Amino acid sequence: MSTENLTSLERVKTTLRHKQPDKIPFDLGASTCSGMNISTYTRLRNYLGLEKKPREIVDITQQTAVIHRDLQDRLKVDVFSVAPSDPHDRNYETDIELDGAYYKRTDKWGIQWKMPAKNGHYFDMVANPLKEITTVQQLEQYQLPDPCDDAMFATMKQRNDALIAEGKATIINADCAGIWEMSLWINGFEKFFTEMASNKSFAHAMMRKITDYKLAYWKKVLDIAGENVLIVQEADDLATQKNTLISPRMYREMVHPYHKELYQFIHSYAKQEVFLFYHSCGACKKLIPYLIDEGVNILNPVQISADGMDPFSLKQEFGKDLTFWGGGVDTQQVLPHGTPQQIRDNVKRNVEALSKDGGFVFTTVHNVQSDVSPENYMIMWEAFQELASEA
Repeated sequence: MSTENLTSLERVKTTLRHKQPDKIPFDLGASTCSGMNISTYTRLRNYLGLEKKPREIVDITQQTAVIHRDLQDRLKVDVFSVAPSDPHDRNYETDIELDGAYYKRTDKWGIQWKMPAKNGHYFDMVANPLKEITTVQQLEQYQLPDPCDDAMFATMKQRNDALIAEGKATIINADCAGIWEMSLWINGFEKFFTEMASNKSFAHAMMRKITDYKLAYWKKVLDIAGENVLIVQEADDLATQKNTLISPRMYREMVHPYHKELYQFIHSYAKQEVFLFYHSCGACKKLIPYLIDEGVNILNPVQISADGMDPFSLKQEFGKDLTFWGGGVDTQQVLPHGTPQQIRDNVKRNVEALSKDGGFVFTTVHNVQSDVSPENYMIMWEAFQELASEA
């Protein structure tokens, strides 16, 4: 394939196959972990002189914005989100109640969340439905949401096919966090960590239940979307800034088999080659070999500021197996607080580290937060544009 003037779809396919595209693909908002805080998004639109749009949130917990097509075109975005149900049709405000100084909501899993009504940036988890449940028999009484709810799939194929026909790449998003992360959320972190060490039958039963949910969800996605599935997204945060949340031994025993079962099913059931996008924040390097064995093709957000996550080393060790989706600029310190030159230098360093021979999609390390100015975001974007065709 000639690499001159590729479509976005061809450009992304080329880089996913570890070949050098005409330029590095760019993502803003194609996944739940590569978007932008709603207040930052509004300021960026104003800064660029774009038409005012109604406030639309794609992820209520993270308070990330629906990225409208005019901004996507302005920033030359290559990859588009296909979320369960059309985000333009949702009214998340109906799920929220004002409780004193906090907004509160309960999601479909029974998890309770709160966000400060004044200057709140995102919702924090405050109550877990299975906090007091400790036996497999009790767990069997907990009813999961319907993974095949027709409302989630009503327009999925139509939206995905239209973007593919236009020459855009797409990510079909999961409808919830990953197998392990949902187990932690539903039970509470401390409680489920304890179960994994001292009540393993319960922990396995919990993750079996979520795995079955996800198998049903992805089967329906693949049945409905058919041959136009390119990338599917899953996520489990495995690490902190300094280390993994559990040891490799415990990961191998307790989490790895469920991940592998799900990801291998997706690869085998899909009607054409599909790439599995996996999100984990933090210092997850020591678990990357397990992810590759499971069938993960794409690692996000490439948290370059975490211990052991040097982008040069990651590319050297895992670049033949993984596409690095993110790592374009550090969103913890550099993008919100750096000088223009520090932002440019950070972008240049990361592009040089990750882009050789394809296998790199440029986006920020996780969602752009509310402390990022539009000026800094555009300095990042302009620095990337200068490098995108040279890498």
